Amino acid sequence: MSWAAVRLTAERGWSAVKVEDIAAAVGVSPRTYNNYFSSKAEAIAFRHLERSLRLAAELRHGPPGEPLWEAIARAALRQLEPGPEVEHMPPQSPDMWAAGLRVMLAEPALEAEMLRAGRIAERELAAAIAERTGMNLEADLYPRLVAASVMAASNVALELFVQGGTGEPMEILLPRALRMVAAGLPTP
Repeated sequence: MSWAAVRLTAERGWSAVKVEDIAAAVGVSPRTYNNYFSSKAEAIAFRHLERSLRLAAELRHGPPGEPLWEAIARAALRQLEPGPEVEHMPPQSPDMWAAGLRVMLAEPALEAEMLRAGRIAERELAAAIAERTGMNLEADLYPRLVAASVMAASNVALELFVQGGTGEPMEILLPRALRMVAAGLPTP
């Protein structure tokens, strides 16, 4: 349902998509939709949250000897791979997709949900980093600082992608942003 909310909103615009449209796109009733999400904004933000939580899970289960920043970059890139839901309902052309995302992400009603999802994701990512590095999440600054930096790098890469100024896909922008951050935050 989250992917359907993102795709429909990016294609049609915020105000042109109703809960009923999202529910119909995935073959459920609006009531079923409301069992999962309280709003369109929550459904859209959940896509961001879900990807970030998968990133944290991949860090926890990745190869133990892999350097932290390599593990983060690998796990982050995997979150950009389209899943079966995307293959079932593919987005429009890359340019139209970026333009639709730009309009969608500028929607004030979505901002609070995205911030909330980002904070939840950042806490989970920090916990995964603490586990991977053997640090104490409650006492050590590093896991939280790295998690916040990863989220910031992801957000900046997404902003540049949707603005279209670089003409580069997320698969290029995100690793570059993470390399820049990693260069300033070596593993202690």
